[in-house]
Amino acid sequence: PGRDFESEDFVISDCTFLHGHGISIGSETYGGVRNVTVKNCTFENTENGLRIKSDVRRGGLVEHISYSDIKMANVNPAITFTTFYANNSAGDAARGITAQKNNLAGDRIPIYRDIQIRNLTATCPKSAGIILGLPDDCISNVVFENVKISAKTGLTIRNAKEIDFKNSSVVTERGPAFTGENAQVEGLNTSK
Repeated sequence: PGRDFESEDFVISDCTFLHGHGISIGSETYGGVRNVTVKNCTFENTENGLRIKSDVRRGGLVEHISYSDIKMANVNPAITFTTFYANNSAGDAARGITAQKNNLAGDRIPIYRDIQIRNLTATCPKSAGIILGLPDDCISNVVFENVKISAKTGLTIRNAKEIDFKNSSVVTERGPAFTGENAQVEGLNTSK
């Protein structure tokens, strides 16, 4: 009502997350979210680490998000940026592509852009994470700088562009550092 962004100018710092879903933006983002800074935080044994979540029934513009100086241990996964929020957490009954296909009917399109992740280390017992945009509205301009993730499997990146890894690595027990579809990724090698 009368504002471009319903949620803006947040700083979350010096926090320790010991259980639950980590730090989340969404799922209700249709009013817009911008200028969020998360810094100097520790995550241990959380189901998610950094998460932005919405879908086409409740989405909006999420931009200018900054994460820095983050330490994660036993977090599954470290990164979850998804525009297919329904049924994608570990405890949900239905997961994967079927849930995603059922989540395309709506007119509140989530748009994520200008996200910075700096100085992050993480160990993940399963996946490093997902970056999952819509086919026609890709997640864009995500920069990973000085990020080190160790996980059983790598990142899944789909419907995303301008994903840039600088001095960063994803080390996996099996498979490539990332798998992509309709993904423009720079600086992260696909070999183990």
